[in-house]
Amino acid sequence: MNTDEYFMQKALEEAQLAFEEDEIPVGAIITIDNRIIAKAHNLTERLNDVTAHAEMQAITMAAHYLGGKYLIGCTMYLTLEPCAMCAGALYWSQLSRLVYAAPDTHRGYSVMGGKLHPKTEVVTGILSQEATTLLKQFFQQKRK
Repeated sequence: MNTDEYFMQKALEEAQLAFEEDEIPVGAIITIDNRIIAKAHNLTERLNDVTAHAEMQAITMAAHYLGGKYLIGCTMYLTLEPCAMCAGALYWSQLSRLVYAAPDTHRGYSVMGGKLHPKTEVVTGILSQEATTLLKQFFQQKRK
C-alpha cells in the first residue's frame, strides 16, 4: 500500500500540523525503500528563520538518518512545489525523486529559475487539490 498517494497523504498530515501552528501549510516526507526516514513541515515562524522550510528540515533529518549528505535512492513527497532555495538544496543532496502536489506559480523553482539535479525524477499533481485547498484556507484566514 506504499504508493505515491499514501506518502503524499503523510506529507499533507505534516502540512496540517503547520497550519495548526500558524505556519504556511507545507509538509515534506522523505522515503527510502518505501520507508519514511524524515517528516517535516514549515517552521519559519517558530524558528524566526526564512530557511526553515519543510524541505530543508526534511533534508537535514534524512541526511542524519542516512549518515551522509546525499539522498541518492530517496524520494521526497512535498505538498507544494519547492522554491529556488529548496530546489538548490535538493540539487546538492542529489535527491533521486521528487513528488509534489501543488504547483507554486509565483515562487516555485520552475518560475524562479531554480534547478534540480539532472538525475532527479519529478512527478507532480499527486493530491494537488487537497494541498491547494489547505493553502487557500490558510491564506483566507490570514486576510480576515
